[in-house]
Amino acid sequence: MNIKRSIVLRVRIVFILIALATAAIPLRIAKIQFEEGDKWRAKAETVNFQYREVPATRGNIYAGDGSLLATSLPFYRVAMDPMIAKSEKYNAGIDSLARLLSGFYKDKSATAYKRMITDARRDSKRYLVLNRKQIGYQDMQQMSNWPIFRDGRLGGGVLFEKVEKRYRPFNSLASRTVGFLNENEYGAGIEYSFNEYLQGQDGKALFQRLAGGSWKPVFDAEDVKPEDGYDVVTTLDVNIQDVAETALLHQLESREAEFGSVIVMEVKTGQIKAIANLQRNKSGRGYGENYNFAIGDQGNTEPGSTFKLLSMLALLEENKISLEQKIETGTGSHKFYDRTMRDAKRGGFGTITIREAFEKSSNVAISKLVDENFGSSPSKFMAYVEKVGLNEPFGFQLAGEGKPYFKKPGTKEWYGTSLPWISIGYEIKLNPLHTLALYNAVANDGQMMKPYIVKAVAKGKSIEQSYEPEVLRRSIASDKTIKNLQELLVGVVDQGTARNIADADYKIAGKTGTAQKLVNGRYTQKYYTSFAGYFPADRPKYSMIVVIDSPNGYAAYGGDVSAPVFKEIADRIYALDIELNPTSQGQILRAETAKSQLPYVKAGKAEEIHQILEELGVKANPTQAEEWVKALASEDKITWKENDMDPPTVPDVSGLPLRDALFILENKGIKVNYRGKGLVKEQSINPGTKLSSNTTINLVLG
Repeated sequence: MNIKRSIVLRVRIVFILIALATAAIPLRIAKIQFEEGDKWRAKAETVNFQYREVPATRGNIYAGDGSLLATSLPFYRVAMDPMIAKSEKYNAGIDSLARLLSGFYKDKSATAYKRMITDARRDSKRYLVLNRKQIGYQDMQQMSNWPIFRDGRLGGGVLFEKVEKRYRPFNSLASRTVGFLNENEYGAGIEYSFNEYLQGQDGKALFQRLAGGSWKPVFDAEDVKPEDGYDVVTTLDVNIQDVAETALLHQLESREAEFGSVIVMEVKTGQIKAIANLQRNKSGRGYGENYNFAIGDQGNTEPGSTFKLLSMLALLEENKISLEQKIETGTGSHKFYDRTMRDAKRGGFGTITIREAFEKSSNVAISKLVDENFGSSPSKFMAYVEKVGLNEPFGFQLAGEGKPYFKKPGTKEWYGTSLPWISIGYEIKLNPLHTLALYNAVANDGQMMKPYIVKAVAKGKSIEQSYEPEVLRRSIASDKTIKNLQELLVGVVDQGTARNIADADYKIAGKTGTAQKLVNGRYTQKYYTSFAGYFPADRPKYSMIVVIDSPNGYAAYGGDVSAPVFKEIADRIYALDIELNPTSQGQILRAETAKSQLPYVKAGKAEEIHQILEELGVKANPTQAEEWVKALASEDKITWKENDMDPPTVPDVSGLPLRDALFILENKGIKVNYRGKGLVKEQSINPGTKLSSNTTINLVLG
């Protein structure tokens, strides 16, 4: 009996507790709703609504002539708020919209798209991504006219969420120089070095958090619009860059070399016109631009005989020698303490003049001269390295510039053999940019210019920052020494180690370099070959250095490997540059305009051609609504023929510059391959041919 009474008591207690808890729930709900409502609504709002960053449009990167090297193209992800459209318009348009979506994306049936949107509308979903695939601007414009979508964001609920992608019209041209920036803001080249200007200022917009963790933009009056980034205008010349990369790649493939670099610089200003770096891919097949050896620390290496120019400068400045003075090289070897210096030529050169010693690149002669004249005071020789500015980085505009390395007399690294080996370019480290700066200074009558690759940072016509030519050294040597050095460099090409690149039309001045590669502390039979110089020798406009690492095959020396690349690039530049070679270009233009006094006009964008003709004071019949035109010149006037680019067929791009042809063709989804320079002369697919998917067209420029 007592047990039964105890159990009943316990049950009653539990019941009372449950009743009290149940009664407390409505009271707590009422308190939250009325007394603490504002507090919890504010908390919910901070959780579900946030101001998030809206990325700014990244600035463009241009070549010196205005050619676009990198830009941000808008792409869009299509989403919608299914609840926005009114029932009448929704019901009238959903079937057509579903069919259009199915036909465009080709991943689901029209029925599946209709079901997806209708289910979301029924479930009161306020945000639905219709497809993860991103679309282009033209597709976005087309979709904007579709049923329901044509009523816009407020009437139809469509959301075109912009996503920008970096695009390079010239594909891999100057890829490492243009550079990149990853999501961790690490990168290389101009994209990384000038990111502060290019990135712009991000804005802020209100976003709502939805089920599943996605965020939907909520347009709000307090949104802060992003400020677009500044454009960066480089000194690069796309034609010279293309020539440099093509010539370098051909030689690397021919010689199965490890990597190669080319820098082309304007003598008077220090403007970089081209930087090419190509390295064997990890797979062993082909070459890519994965590191800037021309400037970076990995490009710092023993330069070899190109450094003999500095040795001759020091000897001449000290009045220690004359160029016609004789020197004995014997059988091509000379012992310095416990090491033997050797010439590349077996049997040596015997007794030769100092001029010949430089032209033939005699290691024995140069090292003996430097040791005899500076052996007792090596610091005096090394002072010339500092005088010409080769001992420190230039503060180049691209991040990652390598620091030169030179031993110092009196330190534990300095040996009795250091000076003779340094005199011929060993036991030191220089990157190609520093070596080129020295040769450029000699071409510039002794004035050393600071190399630079960006000339302006701008937004529209507003210049935020401009960069002008900067003189690093007013004179690296006396006028007499500079003239002697110029003579020596011409002699190398006329009758020395680079006589294979001598040209009858214009003179080249320069010096070959071949350095044995140091691997695991021992010199091997692999070589670092180079040629540095300038042209035309009598009126220098461009300086250039070509380096090729570890070439295979017979005669793997600078004169055999790097000098021919220099010559090929120089020939093309000489032919393209009207200032250097006015005759051939003038003949072409005169031939084109022989029948008329009107300027040579072929094809292009109507607005741009009109602007040019107005500047020249030439009258032309006005175009109508045409955007792209071909010009027809008669004796006294220019008329226009519409060059229609809009139909779903292959357009006629003949006569257009490459930039315009790429813009037109790639906007139609056509993949473009091209060769040559100038205007489009031939296209592999006839104009008017119906477009098909994955179309590729080959262009010949001339």
